[in-house]
Amino acid sequence: MRASVNRPPTPGAEEERDKEPSLREIINIKLVESGEKEKLMELLRERLVECGWRDEMKALCRAYARKKGRNNVTVDDLIHVITPKGRGC
Repeated sequence: MRASVNRPPTPGAEEERDKEPSLREIINIKLVESGEKEKLMELLRERLVECGWRDEMKALCRAYARKKGRNNVTVDDLIHVITPKGRGC
C-alpha cells in the first residue's frame, strides 16, 4: 500500500497553549462563528460548477483512471495529477 499525503507533525500541547493565534486564524474563527464561512464556501462551490471547473476536474480524474487502470489508481495519485491543473498552474 502506498503512503498517504504528507502532513506536518501535530504540535505538542504546550506549544499549542503558548502560541498566539495568527491574523488568519482569528479571521477564520470570526467567519465560522458568524456563519459567513459556510456562505462563502457555498458561493465558491456554485461558481466553480457554473464555470465548468468541477466537471473538468472530474473528467481529468476519469481519464487518468482509464489510462492507468481503475485498480491501479490511488486518491493520492489523482491529487498529484489534478492539483496543478485545478490551481491553474
